[in-house]
Amino acid sequence: MLKKIVCAFALAWSALASAAVDVNKATAADLDSVKGIGPSLSGKILDERKKGAFKDWPDFVSRVKGMGDKNAAKFSGEGLTVNGASLKVEAPAPKPDAAAKPAAPASANSTPAAAKK
Repeated sequence: MLKKIVCAFALAWSALASAAVDVNKATAADLDSVKGIGPSLSGKILDERKKGAFKDWPDFVSRVKGMGDKNAAKFSGEGLTVNGASLKVEAPAPKPDAAAKPAAPASANSTPAAAKK
């Protein structure tokens, strides 16, 4: 029974620790709690937010100096949201495998084996 209580407490604690922080509602302390965001970056975010709420992730990335796509993806993974939405990162297209080459086209002079009787 004690194990179940400790486990439930640990799960609740981890859920609170990774709670989402919305850039349009967060205080400087809330923003600083996101791993990788320090006082300098949280100040830039708050300064830009004074000009108007962030509409979406592209708006956030374009308006906050020093914020790029890689940092946005990292901060989103750490729980940062814009209007409650996490950054949607599309997976890169798979690279063609060099070992898998397309079959060579049949030459015009060759005939199928069934026709060679």
